[in-house]
Amino acid sequence: MRTLLSSLLISTTGLALTPAPADVPLRGFFPQSVQAERDLEARFKAMPDPARMREAMRLLSARPHHVGSPYDRINAEWILNEFKSYGWDAHIENFDVLFPTPVDRVVELVAPTTFKASLQEPVLSLDPTSNQQAEQLPSYNAYSADGDVTGPLVFVNYGVPADYEELEQRGISVKGAIVIAKYGGSWRGIKPKVAAEHGAVGCLIYSDPRDDGYAGGDVFPAGPMRPAQGVQRGSVADMPTYPGDPLTPGVGATKNAKRLTVAEAPTITKIPVLPISYGDAQPLLAALGGSVVPSSWRGGLPITYRFGPGPAKVHLRVKFDWTLKTLHNVIAKLPGSTEADQWIIRGNHHDAWVNGAEDPISGLVAELEEARALGALYKQGWRPKRTIIYAAWDGEEPGLLGSTEWVEAHADELKAHAVAYLNSDTNGRGYLGISGSHSLEKFINGVALDIEDPESGVSSWKRTQASRIINGSADARRDARDREDLRINALGSGSDYSSFIDHLGVASLNLGYGGEDDGGIYHSIYDDFYWFTHFSDTSFVYGRALAQAAGIAVLRLANADLLPFAFTNLAETIQTYVKELQSLRDRRSEEIAERNRQIDDGVFKFTSDPRDPVAGPQRRRPAPQLNFAPLLNAVDSLNHAASRYDRAYARAVAEGRSSARSVNTRLVQAERALTSTEGLKGRPWYVHMMYAPGFYTGYGVKTIPGVREAIEQGQWEDADREIARAAAAVEREATLVSALATSLTGGT
Repeated sequence: MRTLLSSLLISTTGLALTPAPADVPLRGFFPQSVQAERDLEARFKAMPDPARMREAMRLLSARPHHVGSPYDRINAEWILNEFKSYGWDAHIENFDVLFPTPVDRVVELVAPTTFKASLQEPVLSLDPTSNQQAEQLPSYNAYSADGDVTGPLVFVNYGVPADYEELEQRGISVKGAIVIAKYGGSWRGIKPKVAAEHGAVGCLIYSDPRDDGYAGGDVFPAGPMRPAQGVQRGSVADMPTYPGDPLTPGVGATKNAKRLTVAEAPTITKIPVLPISYGDAQPLLAALGGSVVPSSWRGGLPITYRFGPGPAKVHLRVKFDWTLKTLHNVIAKLPGSTEADQWIIRGNHHDAWVNGAEDPISGLVAELEEARALGALYKQGWRPKRTIIYAAWDGEEPGLLGSTEWVEAHADELKAHAVAYLNSDTNGRGYLGISGSHSLEKFINGVALDIEDPESGVSSWKRTQASRIINGSADARRDARDREDLRINALGSGSDYSSFIDHLGVASLNLGYGGEDDGGIYHSIYDDFYWFTHFSDTSFVYGRALAQAAGIAVLRLANADLLPFAFTNLAETIQTYVKELQSLRDRRSEEIAERNRQIDDGVFKFTSDPRDPVAGPQRRRPAPQLNFAPLLNAVDSLNHAASRYDRAYARAVAEGRSSARSVNTRLVQAERALTSTEGLKGRPWYVHMMYAPGFYTGYGVKTIPGVREAIEQGQWEDADREIARAAAAVEREATLVSALATSLTGGT
């Protein structure tokens, strides 16, 4: 099927995308509706203008615009006026959130020699906005605890749980120490969390040049990579517990909301944390003694990387202003017509850590061009069936604040009316990346087939397929060639989709181009207009492609006769997850058994170097057998229901059945069926049983998270219970999908 469809949409020369004929089906559209939709989309795709995007980026990134800053409010008001000029009904919705900013920062080596970190990103003469120091937030980690601590320094690699296992085997404790960790390997907030769990009193995080500095190319301003004094700001709130305002979990942070005290907020770190540059990190790391670290731990600095502790001793002091700041979410609406009570929601944030040309303005300017084009169509007489809501969120950078508070404040309305949420964030050059709900996988593949890649001239779908064939594993290559749809990744966290999918069960997608424009300016003062227009999507043609992709997705969702959900891909994907869990359990069982045997045989004692001794690991409880039968049976039910729905869908669309409208109302709830009101164990804010950010990965997704994390963390007593809970969610989905199939076929 895919080969035929590709041949219709991709020219036989492979060099240019040709318009799809009107007789090529569009998912969700009756045959008599396809031509009108194709004509509307052709008009829409011609409107996004790279020159307008460039000018909008220049304006929006002209000054630092973090939460609570004057330019953050000015930008919000400018965006509001833009929406209104496009013909949208728009307003600003405010929330008051905790957003600490630094008042004191000190990092100094006090033994065996002395060194004081500069903690300052220097002005660059070529970069005109790097000199706005009076308006820039200093480099810091938001939601770090206040603290004034001194202790021996220990290098912990990326600071994830596996790194502490390595330290334990070597007899190295971080209790009472300050740890220094590299950025990467997990979301940054995991590093102080795990450090505190192991008794550390402070945490430093630095960007190693092997990861995003000179090892990857010339450093800024000669090239795109991180310079020696560049620093990555960022939140370290424990967002795997819940995102948003730390003081108002589960409710919108309105002026009268009941708030926790700062001391009561569980997502604020237990120890002080500060990010530093690799220029400031080098003298600290060079002063470490102890054994040389394994090769996999070594970075790109011209030093010998050692564990410590000592003789390096470090003093860390941070103090913050813990006042509330006001968010400015810009919310715009185009009212629907025949099915106005169903909402299609699209968002991108507008706040930044500093000037934020790449993050987030590269995505926001595409969203604004979509809105302008949709507004023009509306003025010309087009009316969407469903209501379209566009949002420019504030406060994403500190912890998804604006979107989370809006979702929590409007939760009941969204549960009743939200069909889907489409997110973007940063955008660059390269391949179309798509993550999201697998009930929308087939739909978004259809969109990608119709969007031209501006560099190659083939469809964005075709170029992404080619990348997977060239760069993927053997399984990925086979999948890309043989599967009808390209697989999309599951969503974890890290951008504004999180509240929609994780907290409410609203089907969601995240879109953006990238992969060809490496850089090292993330969350630094150098993420600005100069960097973007020299090293990223310099002609803004990928901004236009993103506007076309997201805008066409919005149009199809808003105009579809029958909402374009499909459940066969969802069922197949969940089946894959279950197989992964079975393999994970077996692999963990074999690893534990082998490790326990090694301990019993004394192999660690016999192989330990007496000059650099390594302690053997502790015995672990053998892995019990798990009962996957409930989950396997539930997936089987969903596979059957999904196949029934596919057949019913094909007949209903071909015949233009009037039952589609009543089915649409129930399709809105399809993703909600995969949620549980109880939420995940220990973090009830997350209610989706198939997707969640990992407790020890942060942004990174854990699929069927209750089961997967029970196995990974050896919490075997929870595993069977979590299997039953996941199975119940899949059974709910199967029951709903089967009922929808029956409705589409008129009860047959």
